[in-house]
Amino acid sequence: MKPEAQGKDVKLKILNAAKKLFAKKGFEGTTVRQICDEAGVALALVSYHFGGKENVFYALFETFAPAFLAAEYDLENPAQDLQAFVREFALFRLAEPELINILQQEVMMESPRLEKLQSIIYVLWRQLRLILEAGRAKGQFEFDSTRHTVHFIVGTLVFSRSSPFLDPVFQDENETNQPTAAETEKIVVELTTKFILNGIKSKI
Repeated sequence: MKPEAQGKDVKLKILNAAKKLFAKKGFEGTTVRQICDEAGVALALVSYHFGGKENVFYALFETFAPAFLAAEYDLENPAQDLQAFVREFALFRLAEPELINILQQEVMMESPRLEKLQSIIYVLWRQLRLILEAGRAKGQFEFDSTRHTVHFIVGTLVFSRSSPFLDPVFQDENETNQPTAAETEKIVVELTTKFILNGIKSKI
């Protein structure tokens, strides 16, 4: 393996290990040594490739950020744009649950890393705002406050996911016919989209 390829392989091992540990223990509860042990690499390699734990953290969001993060919508049909937006984020949430978990922790703790995280994902939330405003102007959506509606939708996308915390509530359900991964993906996307569109009285 060429040195450049080896370097990329090591960096990816470190990032995957950090993602797993940050999601489980939080940023503050994870040490560089733990990351290296999990990745199976020498301790000095985090400093060599990233310059420290905080840079590893930011690299996670830069490396695993979904392609739709930088998507721009033409806003000709805001209702369709919003459906696409919600679908892509819901799929990302399913594909990267650890990254979503990390983001949840950072938001809830109002961590000092939030400002830089905001700069990474700012464009995504701005697109959401533009879609909502265009939809209201075209009579496709009905809501009072753009600010509160953006918060409502972001909260639904980032914080609503299946959690074992609520499993006792559904103990009486028949679990013999559990959906497949593909079926679960479809259900999550459909229900998330329906919930959000109903919340803004989408006329589609």
